[in-house]
Amino acid sequence: MMSCAESPSRQYRLLLGVTGSVAAIKIKELVQHFQSHDIETIVIPTETAKHFIHLDDSWCSHGSVNQMKGPCYFEDHDEWSLWKTRGDPVLHILLRDWADMFLIAPLDANTLAKIAVGLCDNLLTNVVRAWDLKKQKPLLIAPAMNTAMYEHPLTRQQLDTLTNVFGYREIPSIEKTLMCGQTGIGAMASVDTIVEEILKFIPIVCQ
Repeated sequence: MMSCAESPSRQYRLLLGVTGSVAAIKIKELVQHFQSHDIETIVIPTETAKHFIHLDDSWCSHGSVNQMKGPCYFEDHDEWSLWKTRGDPVLHILLRDWADMFLIAPLDANTLAKIAVGLCDNLLTNVVRAWDLKKQKPLLIAPAMNTAMYEHPLTRQQLDTLTNVFGYREIPSIEKTLMCGQTGIGAMASVDTIVEEILKFIPIVCQ
């Protein structure tokens, strides 16, 4: 499949992984910002992320492997319903090859831990595990969790694994009043900050 660099006339392609943090309520806003910058987006929600977001055709339709065109989304059951026998599409590979970049926002503590040790038990983590590090396509993470979870020693250890060992880019969490009512570090970076970070990479990939 052509890269953005090989076909500069096409839209830049972004996978947006969404995990089970209340910050997932910002996803529609993120997608709309990406659209305004001519970034084609496919959303991959975990099952717990769907507790916080409402996916419908008004802003993000259910995707099709026959015409992978954003904004759209693919769910866990799509991975298994597509593959019946040898030669059938493998969705996490198709999505990996389609994308120029992968952003996981928000990245909750559970999925962070899974990725850090290589678990891949859903569509999102399968794409991450299959992400080809040799091709150096950017993978960005925006952590979001309760302050006590964020300050747990395992969190920094796992984030360091993702950034220092795997080469992923972290969009740091911020301090604010969280949905639980407590004030502290752990909130997902603002939509504007995330969009700014994504835009920094587009000229690098598409030049």
